[in-house]
Amino acid sequence: MYLCGKYIKGMDYNTQRKKLQLPEYGRNIHKMVEWVKTLPSKEARNKQIKAVISVMGNLNPHLRDVNDFRHKLWDHIQVISDFQIDIDSPYPIPQKADLQEKPKKLPYKSNPLNVPYYGRYILEMISSILKLEESEKKQQLIMQIANQIKKSYIAWNKDSVKDELIIKDLYDLSDGAINLDINTKLCSGKVNTQIVTKNETNQQQKKNNSNNKNGKKKKNNQNNNQQNRRKNNNNNNNNNNKGFVGMSKLP
Repeated sequence: MYLCGKYIKGMDYNTQRKKLQLPEYGRNIHKMVEWVKTLPSKEARNKQIKAVISVMGNLNPHLRDVNDFRHKLWDHIQVISDFQIDIDSPYPIPQKADLQEKPKKLPYKSNPLNVPYYGRYILEMISSILKLEESEKKQQLIMQIANQIKKSYIAWNKDSVKDELIIKDLYDLSDGAINLDINTKLCSGKVNTQIVTKNETNQQQKKNNSNNKNGKKKKNNQNNNQQNRRKNNNNNNNNNNKGFVGMSKLP
């Protein structure tokens, strides 16, 4: 490259350099490991690599208390050197083939859904409820699922939906096992419906009543205080006015 009348060496860009095995440690750590690989004595390599391990630990001080942290650092030395460094590691040296092994494929369920916008969890909840014995709790859970189906429908369709359609879909999804009354009223789709027992409802009502009473008492006290302040101010003004009148009669 010709610059300012002189020929200089071309710029050295990272894109032209060797690819980093572990970029999170930076290029200087990789250069240190490459330099340690060139040392002829194994004793010198073992000594210098411990210094490199210390520098790597200083880059991540928040991980020093993590279990097997130093074990990970020694394994990372092998990865950075592409498993070509000859040192005495205090831990078993990992094999390159083990690290390059591809993860196993997750067993996703491939059977199609009849109504995709309701999701697979709705079907799993329906199948779980059908295994329960007939009880009041089961009926409450069925209503919860019906309300959730309505919410899912509204999430995908912004228009209003009739409860008859949700009841029919629940009937179809359960293969006819759940047949709600056609006149059943479901939530609006925005209400957070939860299963609440009678005792919990009574306790909540008592709590709300006590809060209302306390709020009224506090408000009444504030009003009384304001009235007392006004009376005191009026009395002070009257006394001041009397004093001024008396002073006007002085010679």
